[in-house]
Amino acid sequence: MEEEIQFSEIEISIEKLKEEDSKELSSFSCGVNELDSFFHNEILICSKYHYFSSYCARNIVDNEIVAVFTLANDAVMLDNSEDRDDFIEQSSYSIQEEYKAIFQMQTSFPAVNIGHLGVRKDMQSKRIGEKILDFILNTFIYYNVSGCQFITVDSLNNSRTNKFYSKNGFSFQTNTDIFKPTRRMYLPIELYRYDEEGKE
Repeated sequence: MEEEIQFSEIEISIEKLKEEDSKELSSFSCGVNELDSFFHNEILICSKYHYFSSYCARNIVDNEIVAVFTLANDAVMLDNSEDRDDFIEQSSYSIQEEYKAIFQMQTSFPAVNIGHLGVRKDMQSKRIGEKILDFILNTFIYYNVSGCQFITVDSLNNSRTNKFYSKNGFSFQTNTDIFKPTRRMYLPIELYRYDEEGKE
């Protein structure tokens, strides 16, 4: 799962994070204390014991890490009928007619979770986060590595982070977490797939 991505501001490559990256990680900062502490102290040990897989984006020019993110298996599960009805209604428009009846009967919905995503402070606002989302979506659409209907994220509950994910097509899963430190969001992979096919 490696890919080179080119765009106007910077060229990046995405690769698995390795033990030998620990020294470089120790000085990495995305400007959010909780995330920085996690990247410095926990990400490699959690990855070693398969809590998630961890990745970095590197600047092709100088090979420095410009972003870090993690991926883990997940599922969208809804505890109450009101949230489930809202979720089904919002998501069904992205599902093809031939599968819609089955989709509406599912009790859970397979997903991949972006657990942590941080872009280095001096590299923010250069569309790196968007390119990482494209990489994740393309991997699960075109490589078909496992059953996966949604990308989920627990967005840090601040206006900038929520806006970033909303701008990239994510919806809030529930309103019960509106005052919590993170907000659960999701993006239907099928919606992205057919949007991309429409561009071709």
